[in-house]
Amino acid sequence: QLQLVEAGGGLVQPGGSLTLSCTASGFTMDYYVIGWFRQAPGQEREGVTCIYGLDGSKHYVESVKGRFTISKDNAKNNVYLRMSGLKFEDTGVYYCAATRVYGGTPLWVFENVEPNAWGQGTQVTVSS
Repeated sequence: QLQLVEAGGGLVQPGGSLTLSCTASGFTMDYYVIGWFRQAPGQEREGVTCIYGLDGSKHYVESVKGRFTISKDNAKNNVYLRMSGLKFEDTGVYYCAATRVYGGTPLWVFENVEPNAWGQGTQVTVSS
């Protein structure tokens, strides 16, 4: 059974940094896209960044480019999201999700295919 567990959320001041982790179990990441999504209060969930387990290719939405970094450790089945230069608008519940890649590019899968598994989410609050 695919399971994902996020950790590392918390309260941080604007301009600060935070690192989230996503630990996967029940599968290996090689043929999965692992994505980070977030949902702000009253808003729809949005994809933020993703990484392909097989080759490490990455994608970021424009609003986080240069501030967020996604990385993986296949041996530990972990994916990390390093967030720096945090802004008020980065506040939300952050979820990691895993989507099996059978065809198409990893980015297309991230943007178009419903994930096979979601984590429970971790709250990130940017506030002064």
